[in-house]
Amino acid sequence: MTDLNKQKIVESVPQRGFFGHPKGLFTLFFTEFWERFSYYGMKAILVYYMYYELSQGGLGMEESMALAIMSIYGSLVYMSGIIGGWLADRVFGASKAVFYGGIFIMLGHIALAIPGSVSLFFVSMVLIVLGTGLLKPNVSSIVGELYSEQDSRRDAGFSIFYMGINLGAFLSPLIVGTVGMDYNFHLGFGIAAVGMFLGLAIFIYTRKRNLGLAGTFVPSPLSPDERKKVFRRIGISVLLLAAIVAIAIPLGWLTFESFIVIVGILGIVIPTSYFIVMYRSPRTTSVERSRLIAYIPLFIAAIMFWAIQEQGSTILANYADKRTQLDFAGIHISPAWFQSLNPLFIITLAPVFAWFWLKLGKRQPSIPKKFAFGLLFAGLSFLVILLPAYFGGEDALVNPLWLVLSYFIVVLGELCLSPVGLSATTKLAPSAFSAQTMSLWFLSSAAAQAMNAQVVKFYSPDTEMAYFGVIGGAAILLSVLLFSFSSKIQGFMKGIR
Repeated sequence: MTDLNKQKIVESVPQRGFFGHPKGLFTLFFTEFWERFSYYGMKAILVYYMYYELSQGGLGMEESMALAIMSIYGSLVYMSGIIGGWLADRVFGASKAVFYGGIFIMLGHIALAIPGSVSLFFVSMVLIVLGTGLLKPNVSSIVGELYSEQDSRRDAGFSIFYMGINLGAFLSPLIVGTVGMDYNFHLGFGIAAVGMFLGLAIFIYTRKRNLGLAGTFVPSPLSPDERKKVFRRIGISVLLLAAIVAIAIPLGWLTFESFIVIVGILGIVIPTSYFIVMYRSPRTTSVERSRLIAYIPLFIAAIMFWAIQEQGSTILANYADKRTQLDFAGIHISPAWFQSLNPLFIITLAPVFAWFWLKLGKRQPSIPKKFAFGLLFAGLSFLVILLPAYFGGEDALVNPLWLVLSYFIVVLGELCLSPVGLSATTKLAPSAFSAQTMSLWFLSSAAAQAMNAQVVKFYSPDTEMAYFGVIGGAAILLSVLLFSFSSKIQGFMKGIR
């Protein structure tokens, strides 16, 4: 997208109207609020739905397999963002990608709400993976289009947007989690479908008057000849893939275990390939190439961070169900409620961090240093959760306040890294790859969860202390290295702070 088009978009958006920010932030805030409500509500009960017995309304899978599938599912959700980013950049723009994605997500939750077989479960997963890939990177990309590159409100705007994400994520485990765990899993999934419908309705009703031209430009459209060639290749690839799967499954070549390995490899290969393609593209300028080099260590740091943070819905969810004292202070705690802790702390602290960055102004830490702080807190959150086993043994039920403390510490890191990473991605992205670079940012989570699908196999009550200690220690070591090289990385950013 040219600088002229970027300026046209900014001028078309009402620049005041939502807490001193562009009016379009209202539309995107509530669209993403309801999408995250549906996603995190489903996610809060999904792992329990997989490994609870059939008599309890679940699918009866083995716990280790359910944890691995949960990680792979999370990886594929973010990995599919590459497809959504490419379609937005080359075919129909970010706004249409958000609309189509919301429809797919809603249909996926409806499929989960229908009592059925494991096959129907996987159909719903495919729909949600494709839908999230279309919606999530592109709604964030549109937020970036609301502001000029030099607008000082930009980081604060992303922090407000991030608070909206987490407001939906906070409420959904309490509502969907309670209904799903105490009454019926499928009714809980149905509530998630209603949430996505509300998000779509808000987006459709308010986008014209609030977003202006944001999300409507196709930054690097396919020519008619390119369109024919590309879609022919896509069609052939889909048919070939379907044929391979049809042959591999009956022969026993494609199993859950082998699929997990394949996704783990793709989690590393895909982002690496994208960095190479963007760096070598003739549409990428020399300044943009330098910024891409600066982006690589940030991306690696993000993988390490998300590898810890995303285990909140796998290892720590299982920890809450199996290792935590759930009768506390006169109430019975649902294990799904712990999924609300992360967004609750973000809702509370996001305005504080947004105010703090604005207050510091040019004196605030650089982007690499903020990432280093994020990693430090992530590592500490895992060191904290190993302490109960150290003091009380591996068999005793753990006071739930230990989990609360672990979630709190990792949130401190998340607010140093995640909204800053979203904002940095929009700043460092090559113009011709704006939406795709946002998809690349979400691939850091995809890569992390692909790795987690292998790592979670090593967790058990017997290995608990070593598991949390090794991963937490590795994150702290990486944070020290990143902080040490922060000035060098900043130099490659060519004026971006």
